[in-house]
Amino acid sequence: MFQKRYLLVALAIAGAAAALQLTRGTATETPTTPPAYPPATRDKDGLIAAAGLVEAAAENTLLGSPTSGTVLKVHVKVWDQVKAGDPIITLDDRDLIAQLQVQLASVTAAEATAERAEDAAQRWTGLKDSGAVSAGDLLGYQVTAKEARARVALAKAQVAQTKVMLDRLVVRSPIDATVLQVSVRVGEFVAAGLKAPVVLGDISRLQIRCDLDEQLAPRMAAGLSAKGYLKGESGRVGSESRAIPLKFVRIEPYVIPKVSLTGGSAERVDTRVLQVIYQFDRPSDRPIFVGQQMDIYIDTTSNVPRK
Repeated sequence: MFQKRYLLVALAIAGAAAALQLTRGTATETPTTPPAYPPATRDKDGLIAAAGLVEAAAENTLLGSPTSGTVLKVHVKVWDQVKAGDPIITLDDRDLIAQLQVQLASVTAAEATAERAEDAAQRWTGLKDSGAVSAGDLLGYQVTAKEARARVALAKAQVAQTKVMLDRLVVRSPIDATVLQVSVRVGEFVAAGLKAPVVLGDISRLQIRCDLDEQLAPRMAAGLSAKGYLKGESGRVGSESRAIPLKFVRIEPYVIPKVSLTGGSAERVDTRVLQVIYQFDRPSDRPIFVGQQMDIYIDTTSNVPRK
């Protein structure tokens, strides 16, 4: 009996010791090492840093629909090459096609009525001198013919309007470009003026849109040289060989709220940025995609000609 009690006590003590050891081990875990690349507002050795987003040099085209409707067909997929005027998506056109058929029939009926009215007006005009028709009756025939012609013109205008509405149901590419994103499927509803269902861009030439903290904006000037690194490459050993030379394009004329986030733990989101555009040639040793982030370093000590 005593042996059983001693055994139970020993097991309880061993269990408590194991739990204590497990708790200590959890509390002393090594914290996660932060990323090696510097924050986007660092100023060192005459360099100011900024976060940048790769985009097409011609700037991406957010292709929306001019009218609301249900998607009947998606004509493209990502990476497709399209020409200006090529169909991208088609919205449901069955209601408008039925409406067009009714209007075409109305045109036929209006033309037949106008033809009869014209014949009557011409026939009675020829009998005017014989006195077989009064001036008032003749004027009535002529007015009826004129009204019939107007109804024909109205019916044809309604047909033309419906054809324009049908054409607007086919969203076409405005430029020669590559399809970068398709975020709509057959059967989905597309609202006019809201989120663009298709993104197009000429990715034969790329550029980087840099977000420069407005506190550093006074140090920015047109023509400053810069270099860029794909996200995470600037902190590696030998990263200088990974630098991508950038060519200055322009400074956007106004400061805007920051919308492009890098995901850094210390990143400020309640700030405003000056956007600076640089172009670059595609490196041959690695792919670069539209939408990728880059770390940009702008050399404020470079010699910039003053006008």
